[in-house]
Amino acid sequence: MLDTTAVSHLLMEIGQRMELAGELPFKARAYYTAAENLMAITTPLSELIAKGKLRDIPGVGEAIAEKIIKLHKTGTHPTLEFLREQFPAGVLEIMRVPGLGPKKAAVIYNELKITSLLELEEACKAGRLKEYKGLGAKLEIKILQGIEFMRKASGQRFIDAAQEHLQLARRSLQEAHPEIERIEFAGSFRRGCEVVDDPSLVVFSTGPFQKLDVPGDVAVHVSDRNHFAATWLFATGSKAHLNGLCALASSRGMTLNARGLSREDVEIACNDERDIYAALGLTFIEPELRERRGEIELAQKGLLPKLVNDADIRGILHSHTDFSDGKQPLARMAEAVRERGYQYYGVADHSQSAGYAFGLKEERVIAQQQLADRLNAEYSGKHFRIFKGIESDILDDGSLDYPDRVLNNFDFVVASVHSRFNLDKQAQTQRLIKAVSDPHTTILGHPTGRLLLRREGYAMDMEEVLKACAKHGVVVEINAHPYRLDLDWRWHSRALELGCMLSINPDAHAIGEIDLVHWGVIAARKGGVPAERVLNCMDLDAITKYFEERKKRKL
Repeated sequence: MLDTTAVSHLLMEIGQRMELAGELPFKARAYYTAAENLMAITTPLSELIAKGKLRDIPGVGEAIAEKIIKLHKTGTHPTLEFLREQFPAGVLEIMRVPGLGPKKAAVIYNELKITSLLELEEACKAGRLKEYKGLGAKLEIKILQGIEFMRKASGQRFIDAAQEHLQLARRSLQEAHPEIERIEFAGSFRRGCEVVDDPSLVVFSTGPFQKLDVPGDVAVHVSDRNHFAATWLFATGSKAHLNGLCALASSRGMTLNARGLSREDVEIACNDERDIYAALGLTFIEPELRERRGEIELAQKGLLPKLVNDADIRGILHSHTDFSDGKQPLARMAEAVRERGYQYYGVADHSQSAGYAFGLKEERVIAQQQLADRLNAEYSGKHFRIFKGIESDILDDGSLDYPDRVLNNFDFVVASVHSRFNLDKQAQTQRLIKAVSDPHTTILGHPTGRLLLRREGYAMDMEEVLKACAKHGVVVEINAHPYRLDLDWRWHSRALELGCMLSINPDAHAIGEIDLVHWGVIAARKGGVPAERVLNCMDLDAITKYFEERKKRKL
């Protein structure tokens, strides 16, 4: 019998194949929704079925529940098999090429009988697609760029998936080798990189072992107690950072390598990494900063920033409910945030132009705000508040998605681009600058629109956009979803230099996604961001005053 994960994947496949077959979009979306919600359930699938609880899962109606049961018991379903007869498995891979999608993937298969990425790449290089209506030379260029993007992404994992993979490897080692005393994460995961291609562990043990039983792609660095610090340092990297440390050691008459720090072949005792940095005359450099971007020089001067951490976050902003495309009601989302110890919850459902996400028409905005008022009355005296926000689509001309009389009623507005990603650099930049110059805009959401391992960000002049945010007092979002982590950490220090505030937002669409804020914290740390420059590190009183002062600009 198949478990929850396997059944969810098959539901996703049904949705994808429905799109290929030209079914109405809402039919495929129903399977995607059911698959996502099923994945969020921690109760074993067999137990849900036995208790007749499948229909309690949002998005699971009678027809999908029947399919889940059949998939669980047999591994397939007549609907799935029928759809599989229409398109080979390779077409699913083709439709994942960035910018291609199901309709064009279906045309490519039907007209050219292409069933793999390699065949598609060869056809594009040979100019075969331009012979068919609706395809053309521009699409060939776009496909070749997309395939190259996918190739570069091969073998990489989102940071949250890398954590799960490493945790599994660590458990496997602990169970198979009880003599191991310590196991630590290393590599680009420990450095907080947005994608991980070098899953690594460092271990030390009191006894020898012949073979380490871990997934084949996990690098395991073995050390003894006395050299663990140096081994961990070198297994963490980056190479450029280590080269800088080694050069500094050499300039001071020392040698640094993965076996430790020494002077004239006499080993310098270092019980942990802090001892190594101290011996080199440096304050401790957090792993996230180790990319050779000036951190060594700052450490020499004692000027490294005190980085934000999870405990600094006081509330959650930019989150969705079932008023738009979220999975849970406002009351449940707010209570889940409060139960986690936060002081406020900023709801920001999609605006009216976002038909794909059930964006809120004006009457729905009013209904949600009235509900928020009632809930806030219930929270009176509990030092918790729901802030009434919206994620407003930035329209083609840079304007926001409601008239001023509606925008005036929000506590905050997250302005985001969700369409027209293909505008040229100048037009996209001007569109964003106009959006952040609107006095209603509080936060610029996921500023580049990138989707890691799937889509590059749109063309824009980030320097000019950040300058505009600083000028107009607009906060720049660090979208914490592991698929985004946008604003890219490489721009964080420049945003701070220009005077921008940042906000670490989970963009949560379900209760479990509230905790994605952690990955935004990691990204902010990598960008050198201190807590005092993060909007939602303000406590309830401070952020209430902040929003009230911002509101005065609208009137």
